[in-house]
Amino acid sequence: MGSRYRKTDTESLPLEDDDSEPLIVNGSSRARRRYNNIAMSEKSTLRRNLVGFWFLGLCNNFAYVIMLSAAHDILDDETAAAKNSTSEHNNSTTTISPVTTTINGTSYMTCNQISTGAILLADILPTLLIKFTAPFYLQRIGYRIKVSLTILFAMASFLIVAFANDVWLSIIGVVCASISGGLGEITFLSLTSFFDRNVISTWSSGTGGAGVFGSLAYAGFTSAGVSPRTTVLIMVVVPVIMAINYFCVLIHPKDLDYPTDDTASLIKDKEKKTANLSLKDKLRLVVPLLKFMIPLTTVYFGEYFINQGLHELLYYNNTGWPYLNKKEQYRWYQVDYQIGVFLSRSSVNIFPIKKVWILPFLQLINMGVLLAQVFYRFIPNIWIIFAIVFYEGFLGGAAYVNTFYRIAVEIPPEHLEFSMGVATIGDTVGIAVAGAAAIPSHNHMCSLKIKMK
Repeated sequence: MGSRYRKTDTESLPLEDDDSEPLIVNGSSRARRRYNNIAMSEKSTLRRNLVGFWFLGLCNNFAYVIMLSAAHDILDDETAAAKNSTSEHNNSTTTISPVTTTINGTSYMTCNQISTGAILLADILPTLLIKFTAPFYLQRIGYRIKVSLTILFAMASFLIVAFANDVWLSIIGVVCASISGGLGEITFLSLTSFFDRNVISTWSSGTGGAGVFGSLAYAGFTSAGVSPRTTVLIMVVVPVIMAINYFCVLIHPKDLDYPTDDTASLIKDKEKKTANLSLKDKLRLVVPLLKFMIPLTTVYFGEYFINQGLHELLYYNNTGWPYLNKKEQYRWYQVDYQIGVFLSRSSVNIFPIKKVWILPFLQLINMGVLLAQVFYRFIPNIWIIFAIVFYEGFLGGAAYVNTFYRIAVEIPPEHLEFSMGVATIGDTVGIAVAGAAAIPSHNHMCSLKIKMK
């Protein structure tokens, strides 16, 4: 009788107290097994969530990367189509620059009529609008709705660009990619506040992976003879992968799809309520975030001015081995840059950087060196340019992941969801300013007779 009482009493004991410390009674193998099963289940959940966020980061940034990788081809092919149309119907021509212009035996730099910065602006301005406004209303919309919209806009972007026959229609497709990427970034970074902190690292790594796999896929397919439009069409599979990971792979907290003011934040593996913030409270919380946002903005300005203002001008007439033509050089600069981003975005758990303020200075030095290269052509070999571009990507990725990691560490959990959303404005502002600066800079540099060496 006493034995049965002890057994029942043992089984009725809770496995965890209020401090989440396990209570295992000596001799109770069943209690141990139950505790071990729970621990294994938690590890399995964590693994699934880490993998899920990696793929969400990959898929969310994929359309953005593809559009920038294809920017040179979009502008070049459709401007050429416009030339043919004008030539046929009006017996006139639109000026299309060849790879080089040679006058009296001297080669001069040539360019597309429209800077790839135009594609960058189309790819970032809608994102900027979303990020400036979303933190003040997006918390009221369920995550299923936000993620579904992200997926639909991504699919639309690939389809529109693949079938567009005019540059402006292509730009509408790029705008759809921008809406998808901006909405997705602010949604998923806010979503990380409901999961283990380490999902920030895998999300960031996934976004870096999007750069590598996206630019590599585009460069690889086109180098193999697949047309740019067909390559973009193939990428429609990516939003499908995003849907599978969000709806099937992630283990969601309860009540996640209700407005997040009423849901529990699982920061540090404990339930904590998200603060109910007024507009005044939200504006007040922005000020402490500026120390994170300003360095991030500066890094991204330098980074994207290089990418969309200078990459297409940093070409060589003779690259040596392997030979790369002008378009191929642009594509492989993008791949090289994205490899640097991927490696640094995956590094925060190995060597976190607390003094992120140093990264903007290093990035601006990169920008100055490559800007001087456009004018003076003093770097003799394309492989040196590849090394600088890789380093540029590494600095940008390090700034991104360390900024959001520091926010996760330093901001109180009840304010973290809002803070994560607001901080994403930093990189977007830098990209938008870079795109705006790249267009007149491109036009000015292309108006000069810069000698190729």
